[in-house]
Amino acid sequence: MRFRIDLKIFVFLILFYFTKQIETYAMIMFFAIIHEFGHLLAGLILGMKPEKMDIMPYGISISFKLMPRDYNNKILNGNLLEIKKIFVAIAGPLTNLLIMVICYNLNIDLFTKAIIIYANLLLILFNLLPLYPLDGGRILKGILHIIFGKQKAERYINNISFASIMTLTIIASITIYMAKNIAIFLIVIFLWYVYIKQDLVYRRKNKIYNLVQKTIEIR
Repeated sequence: MRFRIDLKIFVFLILFYFTKQIETYAMIMFFAIIHEFGHLLAGLILGMKPEKMDIMPYGISISFKLMPRDYNNKILNGNLLEIKKIFVAIAGPLTNLLIMVICYNLNIDLFTKAIIIYANLLLILFNLLPLYPLDGGRILKGILHIIFGKQKAERYINNISFASIMTLTIIASITIYMAKNIAIFLIVIFLWYVYIKQDLVYRRKNKIYNLVQKTIEIR
């Protein structure tokens, strides 16, 4: 399995340090890592092989290698591969929810309990945003793939991701103005980076689809 460190994590560390929010960032990063191990465990249980691990500004991102047998299963058994992907995506937020439930029932001081629950709740809400490639976007894309097929699913999730990031930007702008919190600004900037990067991938794929379609029509 390959490892890679996103150097933007050091920019986040510096900014959160000078804004005196480094403890909050460290707490969220810690539970984000546990969140990702929830994905890893689900993938291993479903027989998927980890391919790459990226250390990102918001935690660890683990991608799985798609084996030839997975594609064969998809052809033979409908949407088995997409169902696997959906379960893997759901596993992360479920891990954070499990931590919240366990923490709530632990005999620890109220302040620590509140911080742990708050950090995990933020991770659940953040990851379930309908923005690809966050967990919410992956889950939604998998469902759309099962219903409409690959090409339409990619177009729909790209449009939904754009609507989501625009809505989030408007809400975040109001929140930033009222709360003066740089953390929200950093999150929005990072989500725009994620969206733009994914949008470029979609546009390249769409050009290939259109080229193939024109070739078929000419024949």
